[in-house]
Formats: sequence, structure tokens, C-alpha cells
Amino acid sequence: MVFEDIYELYWQKIFRLCMGYVNNSELAQDLAQETFIIVWQQLPKFRNESGIGTWIFRIASNNCLKQIEKEKKFSKADLPVNLEEKKQESLEPQIQLLYKYISELPETDRIIISLELEEVKQAEIAGIVGLSESNIRVKIHRIKEKLTKRFKENGY
Repeated sequence: MVFEDIYELYWQKIFRLCMGYVNNSELAQDLAQETFIIVWQQLPKFRNESGIGTWIFRIASNNCLKQIEKEKKFSKADLPVNLEEKKQESLEPQIQLLYKYISELPETDRIIISLELEEVKQAEIAGIVGLSESNIRVKIHRIKEKLTKRFKENGY
């Protein structure tokens, strides 16, 4: 598969996965871009031991987790006031809320639900996060219940 085809096929999915982690469209775009730089650099080494999508999602997940670790090291209170996060005006309020709620989940749950929303097969999700398929099914059900509860608490 040619890099351009991979990019076309996976860009939106990877962007949405990153949004689930960071809930900030500019940062999510940066993370998605970084992911594709890594994919481009590592593509010749890809050995088809897993599906290309699984491999790309794993790279994106690791990239997002690294970013979260960096953010934990620098408290937002230390930033200048004019660097406050901008809201994503282009997204519908319910979608903004969904990204916000997903970003509040524990890291593993964020990966799982983001991949589920991208319609990645549960067997692939299990491979990416290192859990059994049955455990993934249970986790997805519980995560959806948590998200539904949060929406109901806010009148949706």
C-alpha cells in the first residue's frame, strides 16, 4: 500500500482518535500529523504481522499517551493566561461534549472507545490494548454506560 493511500484512508480516523485523547482540535491535528510522520518513516519496516490499521492506531495511541505524559509534567497553571485553550467552534455542541467526556476517561478506556467509534473490529482493539476480546466487549459496554450517564446528567 502506498503512503498517500494510507494517509487518505486513515487521516480522519486518526484525527478523531487523537481528539478523544486531548479534546483540542489543534493539538489533535498535530498529534495526527506526528503519527503519519512516524508511519511514513517506519512504513518500509512494516512486516504485516498485524493489519496496517492496527499498526497505525497503535502508533497514534502511543503518540497521544506520550503527549498526555508531557502535559502532566507541565501544570496548566504555569502557562501564561493568553494561552488558554480555545473551544472548537466548528464542532457541534454534542460532539464537543462527547470529546470532553471521552478525554476525562482513564487512558485505556479512551483508547478503547475511540477505536470503537472508528469501527475498528473488537479483535483488533484487543490486540492494540493487550486485552481479551471478551474483556473489550465488557469494557465497551461499561464505557458507553458511563458516557450515556454523563449526557443524561447534562440534560441530553
